[in-house]
Amino acid sequence: LIPTMLMSIVHRITGGALAVGTIILAWWLIAAASGKPYFDWISWLLGTWIGLLVLFGYTWALVHHMLGGMRHFMWDMGHGFDKHFTTKLAIALPIVSICLTVVIWIVGLAI
Repeated sequence: LIPTMLMSIVHRITGGALAVGTIILAWWLIAAASGKPYFDWISWLLGTWIGLLVLFGYTWALVHHMLGGMRHFMWDMGHGFDKHFTTKLAIALPIVSICLTVVIWIVGLAI
């Protein structure tokens, strides 16, 4: 039961992180519309190791929150309420979300 409760808390935290990350995304889009000097500056900032770490965290929060939402959708459909299944799903959720995030970044960097 502990992993399920923990993933519920993490789902809420990732929702908050997505709000902050979306502000950063909007900032980047506004910079793109504002002209080359401002866009170059924000691109440089997001290209630093701290910026990349923030972007990686945003990607992970997006993937993790999406998978958590799919879990909730499954429950809304009336499936997956068995205690052992929900625990296994809660344990798998962070592992799968990290793996998918790494794959997304590998593909993104390769392109």
